[in-house]
This record gives sequence, structure tokens and C-alpha cells, in this order.
Amino acid sequence: MPWKECSILDQRREFIAFASQPGATISLLAQRYGISRKTAHKWVKRYQRHGLDGLEDQSRRPHTFRCSTPDPMVAAVLSVRERYPCWGGRKIRRVLENERQSGALLVSNEIPIPAACTITRILQRHGKIAEDASAARIPVKRFARAAPNELWQMDFKSDVALTNRRVSYPLTILDDYCRFNLCLQACENQRHDTVVTALTAVFRRYGLPLAMLMDNGVPWAHSAGALTRIELWLLRLGVRVLHGRAYHPQTQGKEERFHRTLKTEVLNGRLFPHAGALQEAFDRWRYVYNHVRPHEAIDLDTPESRYSLSERPFPEQLPSIHYDQSETVRRVRETGYITVRNRTWYLSEALGGQDVAIRPHRNDGVYLVCLGPFAIGLIDDRHPTTDMRMKRYRSIKELNDNEHPEMQDVMEP
Repeated sequence: MPWKECSILDQRREFIAFASQPGATISLLAQRYGISRKTAHKWVKRYQRHGLDGLEDQSRRPHTFRCSTPDPMVAAVLSVRERYPCWGGRKIRRVLENERQSGALLVSNEIPIPAACTITRILQRHGKIAEDASAARIPVKRFARAAPNELWQMDFKSDVALTNRRVSYPLTILDDYCRFNLCLQACENQRHDTVVTALTAVFRRYGLPLAMLMDNGVPWAHSAGALTRIELWLLRLGVRVLHGRAYHPQTQGKEERFHRTLKTEVLNGRLFPHAGALQEAFDRWRYVYNHVRPHEAIDLDTPESRYSLSERPFPEQLPSIHYDQSETVRRVRETGYITVRNRTWYLSEALGGQDVAIRPHRNDGVYLVCLGPFAIGLIDDRHPTTDMRMKRYRSIKELNDNEHPEMQDVMEP
């Protein structure tokens, strides 16, 4: 079974990174990456024999292989790491350069100082880059989740003008815990179908997160507050949907910082003739970002070293929603309306044909509107002049508001 044509070498490297993790299941990884188990085992064996060079197609291999880093240089790398436990490849390389200039480096000048990515691999092989070791020394940061796949942040970066007079819209997704980049896609537009296609590919490879955070712009949110088709699709998949507070971009600070780094290291001063060239640049940089570049927010670890695949696989068909027979259930009309207590309420046209549960609220005359296990809003039947629209719960502030503590229970899948 062949590899996908896009970024073949990067896919093999990423596959090996996950296959090398303790408890990795080769058959599951093979399914995620769209290859046969035989092919998966072949690349694992090549990696075990030849390292990363073994992941290249044989026809592209150099005639001679680079020698492995000599033991004295490995010892020097580990010595610096012992002195500076939080430093990664780039900083350790600079220390070695300074020590060589001052004569303090007790390694022959004939042995070159390895590249930063080589130093990072040396640290990984010797167990010096560990998730628990660095995290124990730093206080927990605000908004950082406790484990991979608890929360993904998603956003479109500002559009990129191409020299063929077209525009590309970079779609980016980050894991909130370790900043692992799950998607860096040069999209033709910001439409529903384009986003769903990109998300489907991401979910098939990495599995489903527990929740996703996005802003209040197109296509994630509706200007009138109604549920969008993308939100509905994610909720049907069992993914909790969160929106940042309006006019508070710092809620998605990790995405904003990622976009700034992307602009600095990839986009600034460069022209791209078409979307394909832009995507090639994205693919090359994405591998460096995830697997080579130390990230200061996670103690100079690489995002890949802290990320693991989700245990929630992507279902090829949307699962059905079931409610208890004792619950009050309403089917949403195609126009987006339901009737509760002889009053008609507008929810969202995206919910047309869906069944929703009307669950009691702690305040009399107020009801939770729920889609499966998720509460998507409130309807207030206490005043006849009330706006006949469901009040959406969209921001983190609203979800954590003490006024409605029960929302936390219902929102969890």
C-alpha cells in the first residue's frame, strides 16, 4: 500500500516518532497513516538499522552515509545538558561553540560540532528530554491543559497573496498542552466544506480532541449567535466547542504566537507563485517546528516529544444521538425553530432535522437546550416579552460563570 504523495518523508519521520513511543501499536499507526502493516514494519526496521537516513527512498540515498556523532562529542553534549537541564539543541550548540573558541572544550577540533537538530536527537536517545522532568520545575501556566488532545486551538491566519494573483488562507490547529501543530493547510477559501475536509484529514491521523477553541469569526461562528454547521458537526463527533470572548484575541494566545512565528520564519520577504509552493514551504517548516525547534514555552522540548495520538478514533459516519425516554425532546424544524411550552423559539437552521433535549435549569422558567451530552444554550420562558431566541453559551467566560455552574456538568461528553 503506497504512502500519500504529499510530504512523504515528513510523514515517515512523524510515523517513526510516534512508533518509537512506549506502548505504540503499529497496526493502529498504520491505519492512521493509510499504509499497510507490512509497510509500517518495513520503515520501522529501516529506521532501527539506519536511523533517519533509512527513511529516505533508496534511490535518493547518498552514496556514503554520514558517520554517527563520535562518543567524545556525545559526552560533551550530555555534559552541557547536565549543567543546563532546560536547554535544548540550539543553546547547547552555542555553548559548545563558545567553549571551543575559549579552549575549554575537551574534544578534538577535528570533530565538528553537530547541528542543533542532531544534538536534540542525542538528548532524546539518552532520555534527557522528558515530559515530567521539565514540567515539575515550572508552575502550571494559565489556560494550559494537563494532557495532549484535551483542547485544540483552531484559527485562520491572515490571508497570503500569491504571485498568480490568487489568495491563500492558512488554516492552523495547535494542541493546547504542547503546542504540537496538527494542521498547517494552505486553503483556497474559508468555507464550510473546505474546513471540514481539512479537519477530517487531521482527525483521521491524530484522532479526536475533547474540545476545540476558536474565535467568533467566519466560519466558526454566526453573527446572530446561531449554531453553525461546523459547530454542529464537531458536537456530533463528541467534540466540545468553545469560543473566545469577543474582542479578546489573547484567549487564543498560542495561536496568535504561532501565527507570528509562521510569518517570521516562513512568510516574511518571500513570494510564492501558487498555493502548491506555499504548501511545500508549510510542510517543510511544520516538521521543523514539531520535531526539531525547541519551544521555550515547554522548557525547550520539541512539541512532538510531548504529544501523543488521541485515543478517540474518528468515526467515518456520524454517531447517532440518543436521549433517555424520560427526557423532553424536540425535533428542530428546517427553519431552525422548536416549540416549548406553547412558545416558538429560534435555535439555528443548522440544527434543522436534529433532535434536542430540553432539560431543567436551576431557575424556574429557564431551560437548557442540549444536543446529546452538550448544553448549547438557554431559553428563558419567564417573561412574555423576552427575545424568542436561544441564548448561546459560547465563550470561556460564560462557561465558567458562577451564575450557571451546572453548565460545566452538561458540557462534558
